[in-house]
Amino acid sequence: MVTVRINGTAHTVDVAPDMPLLWVLRDVIGLTGTKFGCGMALCGACTVHLDGKPIRSCVTPVSAATGKSITTIEAIGDTPAGKRVQRAWLDLEVVQCGYCQSGQIMSAAALLARTPHPTDAEIDAAMAGNICRCGTYVRIRAAIKQAGASA
Repeated sequence: MVTVRINGTAHTVDVAPDMPLLWVLRDVIGLTGTKFGCGMALCGACTVHLDGKPIRSCVTPVSAATGKSITTIEAIGDTPAGKRVQRAWLDLEVVQCGYCQSGQIMSAAALLARTPHPTDAEIDAAMAGNICRCGTYVRIRAAIKQAGASA
């Protein structure tokens, strides 16, 4: 049994400690907003926050999350930075297919929580490894800048 705190709620689950956090979130707890993309921490679709820092849940064992606070896309709008990012995403119509967007939003919210007015270089560094096959990078950057400006 492993107990994890997800979006402010403690969940005790009967899983192996080395099970990837992604599968605990999606298959055990039923929070399907976090996506499986590559399974190797290369695409960013599975990004969640662990104590406020973006991590790739596909390669993070659930045991690494015990005693820490996990925030998923389902609750990122409850944070000031997350709320601004989600608003900017809608305002600028960032999404095309949408598959990568939960990971993109999670990485952007983490960036703005620590750097409210990021430079282009800071955006590039924070968003590196978040792949968008539709190529919405220009709108993603614009949305991050808009969200930062509204801080």
